[in-house]
Amino acid sequence: MADRRLQVFHAVAKHLSFTKAGEALHMTQPAVTFQIKQLEERFNTRLFERGGARVSLTAAGEVVLDYAERILGLSNELDIRIAEMTGQMSGSLLVGASTTIAEFMLPPILGEFNVRYPQVRARLTVANSDAISNAVAAHTLDIGLIESKATHPALQCEVCGDDELQVVCTPGHPLASRTEVDARSLLAHDFIAREPGSGTREVTDDYLRACGIDPGKLKTLMELTSPEALKGVVATGLGCSIVSRASFEKERQLGSLIAIPLRPPLRRTLSLVYPKERFRSRVVLTFVDFAKAKLHELTA
Repeated sequence: MADRRLQVFHAVAKHLSFTKAGEALHMTQPAVTFQIKQLEERFNTRLFERGGARVSLTAAGEVVLDYAERILGLSNELDIRIAEMTGQMSGSLLVGASTTIAEFMLPPILGEFNVRYPQVRARLTVANSDAISNAVAAHTLDIGLIESKATHPALQCEVCGDDELQVVCTPGHPLASRTEVDARSLLAHDFIAREPGSGTREVTDDYLRACGIDPGKLKTLMELTSPEALKGVVATGLGCSIVSRASFEKERQLGSLIAIPLRPPLRRTLSLVYPKERFRSRVVLTFVDFAKAKLHELTA
């Protein structure tokens, strides 16, 4: 129900690009430009500075953006409230998940949720835990599933399970014959790490420090953003790594890699995060309860 001009303005302000805003709204660039021109004529002031391919908000544009976000948010709440009063479970669900959860735990959860609630349109964003937490705090995602506890003051965090991390290597690696690996033993071997900012990297570094080891002392050959890429590199025999047990089932069955528990064991929490003190639709609340129960089942 919100003014179309505000919707277009909001898209341009967020993308800082008329072209990208048009793509997001499925509009031509001339149509986007026309809507912005109408809004600028309505307020009798420029809302954007245009310099070649660069676009930036004017002071007036910053004010309009603040109000546009509130107006569009209220309009969305109105649609949701009325739909809920009529008994419908429908609408969009913007879910973010850190890489390991997205690749190895979330697909069956989203699949079963879709079967139960076919009118809900879920959209998944995959990034590391820091990026997901920041996106939820910025209200660009409804809910996030991350591999650590969120510390952002704007977020509510609910622990919904845990996950064990283990050392992985090829069957021919020097560590392969061990039944357990203590943290200090890792210093003698080449190591493949996840990237800074990932939940796996954060919990691994914290674990090493708790064992009295500086993570910087590891013989780290490379840092990778994907668990699949990391396992692929380890499978070449280049080094060992630490990965989630949940991400390892395929390689365990194939025998291409083996996993060895750490001593003491390394476990991390899996958490759901969502904004504090903000309207949450029945779709979001239902998914929170559903995902918590399913993650608990998967990690039990």
